[in-house]
Amino acid sequence: MEERYVLELVNNGKRLDGRKLDEFRDVEIKVNPINTAEGSAIVKIGNTEVVAGVKMGIGTPFPDKPKDGILIVNSEFTPMASPDFESGPPSENAVELSRIVDRGIRESGAIELDKLCLVEGEKVWSTFVDIHIINDQGNLVDVAALASVVALNNAQIPRLEDDKIVRGEYQKRLPVVFKPITITVGKVGNNFIVDPELKEEKIIDTKLSVAVRDDDKICALQKQGSKEFDFSDIGKILDIVIDKSKELRKLI
Repeated sequence: MEERYVLELVNNGKRLDGRKLDEFRDVEIKVNPINTAEGSAIVKIGNTEVVAGVKMGIGTPFPDKPKDGILIVNSEFTPMASPDFESGPPSENAVELSRIVDRGIRESGAIELDKLCLVEGEKVWSTFVDIHIINDQGNLVDVAALASVVALNNAQIPRLEDDKIVRGEYQKRLPVVFKPITITVGKVGNNFIVDPELKEEKIIDTKLSVAVRDDDKICALQKQGSKEFDFSDIGKILDIVIDKSKELRKLI
């Protein structure tokens, strides 16, 4: 009955909380709230809340990219964030979220990874982005991606002393050159909605997460849901994504 009511609202261009179909909930961003991380952020959109932290380490570069630093994104869905989350190894949803966020950052060229090389083929900086879900009330992908980008944008590289990391002391900022914003657009019947809350997610037929760079370049896409998009839908979705990405980027 509730889902039918939500569906009826959307089909009439309305939403449960009175927003327009292409309108985000209120966005709150806290920069570097965790002083033990090299960079961090807490992002809250509506009641969905995510914290992201950046930690730097020393690692060995991948054989095919001996001059590039390493980027690794992990996410944790803790039971306190939702009754649907369980303790234990990362769920499929957690792995998918990590991959979507990672792809948006990596494919956008957000970080100049070649500037993280210490010794070619032997030693590079590793950038770890850890995402923790505090409260899931819908649209986790966009909130997690925004928290990760804000954390990276404010991250600093620790000082090295005799090849050892000196935590709490920094030599320079992480070389971030782009701030990719991920926007997920859901299709409900013939309508498109952004930033769905939890009840709205249950009526979405299919959705597309799109990462867009500062110069409006589309750099990553991820479809979710079993139903298909019409070819004509893609252009409409990209127009929405570019428009809404500019709104969120102004907040960083």
